[in-house]
Amino acid sequence: MKPLICLSATAALLLAACGPSASTQAPAKSSGGGGGRQEVWAAGSSTVFPFATRVAENVARTGGGRPAKVESLGTGGGFKLFCGGPGSAYPDIADASRPIKKSEFDKCVANGVTDIVEIKIGYDGIVIANAKGGPAYDFKLEQIYRGLAAQLPAGTGFAKNGAKTWNQVDPALPGDPILVYGPPPTSGTRDAFLELALEKGARKLPAMEALHAAKEEEFKAKSHTLRSEGVWIDAGENDNAIVQTLEKTPHSLGVFGYSFLDNNMDKVKAAKVEGVSPTFATISSGAYPLSRSLYIYVKKANIGVTPGLREFVAAFVSDGATGKGGYLQDRGLIPLPAADHAAQKDVAKTLPIVAAPKS
Repeated sequence: MKPLICLSATAALLLAACGPSASTQAPAKSSGGGGGRQEVWAAGSSTVFPFATRVAENVARTGGGRPAKVESLGTGGGFKLFCGGPGSAYPDIADASRPIKKSEFDKCVANGVTDIVEIKIGYDGIVIANAKGGPAYDFKLEQIYRGLAAQLPAGTGFAKNGAKTWNQVDPALPGDPILVYGPPPTSGTRDAFLELALEKGARKLPAMEALHAAKEEEFKAKSHTLRSEGVWIDAGENDNAIVQTLEKTPHSLGVFGYSFLDNNMDKVKAAKVEGVSPTFATISSGAYPLSRSLYIYVKKANIGVTPGLREFVAAFVSDGATGKGGYLQDRGLIPLPAADHAAQKDVAKTLPIVAAPKS
């Protein structure tokens, strides 16, 4: 888990919020809601993190009160903490770069977290990037799968993936070594990358498509298992650290959210996927194959109990934040279409409970 990052409108508030006691002591538990804690607590996706911190800054500056605290733990890590139970010892909000899974939802319910509100805040794309001076890549989904899957179909079974360079996967690709820095298993970015890139790439192969039709769970296990042996390297939840690594190792690739590409265009460049570059337009239209939705999940029971929670949620879905031309667009968020954005603002007001996911 990375250190807690707290935000405030003034230096005095920063010292108060982020001093030793704030970073080492958990709030006391309460019987329900967020009572006993005097600030909003959001935890989860490293992709949503910069957007949540920007909202926290804006709310603290314009509304006063205690600044929200925001943690970057990865989507899975955020849901684990969020679903730990009700009360002030657990976050009010889970930031997520994918929808909540059934297993996570069931854990929430088992621990007494039953009234969960799902709010979609915008879109993002997963990019495969390298240093500005590196070769240009245009990946087909099948090539990504063939390069990064731990095992590939061979005869009537599977064999260890032995490709060392990208041109061994396909002569059309550069001859650089297959070396990819990416997010760990707790990350929603990794979950989405496995689903959107490797899983869809695997289904381009007749043997894997047949396995998907006959034994879907085995297909997922095979297509979602990444290579180790120094090929795929878990680089933690800090996507900025991946960007810095690409600068130091120009023959490597990195996997992270579009917002980090957008803020580091002077350092890295993105590969095309199926001939499409990740841009504001291609992600918002869905033309870019590795596009996804971003969410915040809110404990309804904490609204009106945790001071400032209702205001924080409202600020997150405001026109000025997630609307077209809002300040989060400058951070790399791709806004929802106007009608969808209006619908999410209504969700933030009416707080409907999300249904249990199917998987």
